[in-house]
Amino acid sequence: MKLIRLLPALVAVAALAGFALAGDDAKTVTVSGKIICAKCTMHKDDAKECQNVLVVEKDGKTVEYYLAKNAVTEDFGHVCKAEKQVVATGTVAEKDGHTWINPTKLEQKG
Repeated sequence: MKLIRLLPALVAVAALAGFALAGDDAKTVTVSGKIICAKCTMHKDDAKECQNVLVVEKDGKTVEYYLAKNAVTEDFGHVCKAEKQVVATGTVAEKDGHTWINPTKLEQKG
């Protein structure tokens, strides 16, 4: 019975987290690059757990898009000590000092 009451609350929290990431200033983009792990491959100091990051070369600069966890990224899977070339479409927003993409589509290239 407690689980039945807890489930709507968990769904509401997850929905609010998704809306907070998208925000009003979010824009939809399509970018291509390689997905690697912030913790295992990039050795980021603030990465306490594995986190997929899409690294893109844009206008001569490297841009890192942290992938928000959603159904699309769950279906795609995690890349730990390897890399996958992908094309990603989704909304982009700034949060916690990082650029995040909430993907609506991830396609592996090659």
